[in-house]
Amino acid sequence: MEEDKTILEVIAPSVEEAITQGLKQLNLPREAVEVDVLDSGSRGLFGIGNRQARIRLTVISFENYKEKVSEDMQEVEEEEEKVVLKEKPALRTQPLDDDQVLEISKTIIEDLLEKMQVSAKVNAQYVQGENPQDQSYILVDIQGNDLSILIGRRSETLNALQYISSLIIGKEVGHWVPIRVDVQGYRERRERQIRQMARRMADQAIHTGRKQVLEPMPANERRLVHIELRDNPEVTTESIGEEPNRKVTISLKK
Repeated sequence: MEEDKTILEVIAPSVEEAITQGLKQLNLPREAVEVDVLDSGSRGLFGIGNRQARIRLTVISFENYKEKVSEDMQEVEEEEEKVVLKEKPALRTQPLDDDQVLEISKTIIEDLLEKMQVSAKVNAQYVQGENPQDQSYILVDIQGNDLSILIGRRSETLNALQYISSLIIGKEVGHWVPIRVDVQGYRERRERQIRQMARRMADQAIHTGRKQVLEPMPANERRLVHIELRDNPEVTTESIGEEPNRKVTISLKK
């Protein structure tokens, strides 16, 4: 039987205004809906015969996005103080070594996944940054079947899991720990796609002479575009708009 979906049609003077109104009515972020533009509207001649825009918003289901992902992550945030190590030391009299920090990180993320009722295998290791001068960090890779719920639209759920994990691990070991949480190598694949897209859109800007506007992206992905094109002698990049719809533009250098 097909899953029921929440659908809302909105009419407003412009597409963006219709999206804003619809999101407000649904009380959802932009990432939680798909937008279909049914009529982009028109201004009419000399303001006569204006036609308003009409859109359809469909609530996305990431295995029931709103009820499963949002509520699970909210529950984790509210109860992070209750997340404890399965074998927590009674009292520390000396700093932890790297292996202990690694094991603590692994165990805490296993506890979070268990709390979210997600069955998966967790691997943790130290990784050197991309450049020799970069600080090393702990890479936690989560492996399993059907783990798309841990990624979410635009990596929203994965970023939230990484942020919460970092807070709890830092509190547990007594200092901030650089950590990167990934699901079956998703971040590496996504970064490669972003870099390739940045180069392709830069070539298009050069070929057409027109500014290229990329899709909305989270801050870490926008940063990748800026880094990838910063040494390009023909184009310049700029972030525009407001979260969660902030995006990168690629323009010819003047």
